[in-house]
Amino acid sequence: HKLVGRVFVGLMGSTQGHVPEKPSERPSNPSFGSGPCAKRPGWTFEAIEDTPLGRSHRSSLGKKKLEAACDETKSLLGLPDDYLVGIVPASDTGAVEMVMWSMLGERPVDICYWESFGKTWYDDAVSELKLDKVTQIMAPFGQLPDLSRADPRHDIIFTYNGTTSGVRVPNLEWISDEREGLTICDATSAIFGMDMVPWTKLDVITYSWQKVLGGEGAHGMLILGPRAVQRLESYTPPRALPKIFRLTKGGKLIKAIFRGEVINTPSMMCVEDYLDALRWAKRLGGLPALLAKSSENFQVLCDFVQRTPWIEFLCEAAEHRSNTSVCFILKDSAGSPMSKEAVDTLRKRLEAEGVAYDIGSYRDAPPGLRIWCGATVEADDLRKFTHWLEWAYSSS
Repeated sequence: HKLVGRVFVGLMGSTQGHVPEKPSERPSNPSFGSGPCAKRPGWTFEAIEDTPLGRSHRSSLGKKKLEAACDETKSLLGLPDDYLVGIVPASDTGAVEMVMWSMLGERPVDICYWESFGKTWYDDAVSELKLDKVTQIMAPFGQLPDLSRADPRHDIIFTYNGTTSGVRVPNLEWISDEREGLTICDATSAIFGMDMVPWTKLDVITYSWQKVLGGEGAHGMLILGPRAVQRLESYTPPRALPKIFRLTKGGKLIKAIFRGEVINTPSMMCVEDYLDALRWAKRLGGLPALLAKSSENFQVLCDFVQRTPWIEFLCEAAEHRSNTSVCFILKDSAGSPMSKEAVDTLRKRLEAEGVAYDIGSYRDAPPGLRIWCGATVEADDLRKFTHWLEWAYSSS
């Protein structure tokens, strides 16, 4: 251990002793934040010039655009024919809460979490919904819990990709095809960036526009499979539901929500922007091209970590590492985790240079960096960023 420590310190010392020349090339788009994320390459305000400003979302034109957002989403993802796609209020958070308040309580619930937002769903189930049969299946930042503990007789809530921890589920094999409960998946930083098939493993899927496709905030997406619809039409929760959470009327699903008739007034400018993102994704080559681009971006950072002794992934297991919200911890010259103050100084230096914005780790996570690698980010920009990161670290 002493020899390994001396070698590491030697490597760190040599890195610090030789300060690389300040890079001359900057990323064309330094927006590496994990939400809202970078706009698609080539985006300009002309992309939303067809926005029906001043028109009602209930007009034939407004409803046509809202319905197109649902239909094109379903087509791009390749969802089963009997899955429904709707636009709901309050981003991904609103979509998840809507589902929890409307569907939970019929049976016990297993909530799997390993980062900040998943823990929020657990806390809300216990403290706000006051459900009395809730099991938490959790792991600390950087790890994935034993998902085989999830009981197929229970409802299961999980986050496909931990945006704040950089830890994802590797696949859906742990979900039983013979399950009795529902699977409710918060997919906001995974969908369009990770292979989530088979969709039939997931009864409810939620996400927001501002992640992999680089859309704008405030709007959530809700995808329901037939088992979720059956739950909504057969179970009445023992609690009052705010208007923006109501998915049924008279015991029947409000199907109009899934045909573009939204619960509350949306921003048609954001809708137009989302439609532009969907068209861009189609031009790129559809879902396979989006997945490939995210993987290519992630590989740039993997190569950098492999050759750099003072940075490592927060996620311990390679097969569990996120390829969208990639989280790192940095080491100081002694090989210890860098302090929050030191990381903040480095991060602010990069921001001042205009080469990386919004890359700090989430407030609940260990001090470090979080770099977005979704499909709207360019691999060449990430390569240029790593040169600036190496310069900033070595000259600090």
